[in-house]
Amino acid sequence: RRLPKWLTPVAAGLGMIAMTISNEYTWFERTAATLPEGMEIAITVEEQSWLRPWTQIWPYTKRFAAIDTASILRNDASPDQRLTRLYFFGRWSPVVETSVLYDCAKSQSARLSNDATFQPDGRVDGAAFRPLPSDDPALMLVCEN
Repeated sequence: RRLPKWLTPVAAGLGMIAMTISNEYTWFERTAATLPEGMEIAITVEEQSWLRPWTQIWPYTKRFAAIDTASILRNDASPDQRLTRLYFFGRWSPVVETSVLYDCAKSQSARLSNDATFQPDGRVDGAAFRPLPSDDPALMLVCEN
């Protein structure tokens, strides 16, 4: 007996859908495995979509933030503050890198722009601090190192 003619394109279509789903679910592990030494994942964001009903049961990681713990800087004039590089990774977007100043004693952080200046007494002009919960994963990662 011969197979029906419609079976080949249907099988190819199902194979492409399965490969796409597999790529979505394995992207995070593949990307995390390529991070250099000293780069630690601080935050992951899982995705669920009604357009992909299986994600309601098994969400997948669509983006994450990593901190370069090997290059955390401290200032002797402000021992509770840590300066680090924060990298944002997204499934379909380029990596975004930014400098973040964490104040471990006050549980706050500030993204630093190019116009931020460091004063000899440890103050940072141009830093707009925002409060963070004391259990914020990025704050805990930076302050423990």
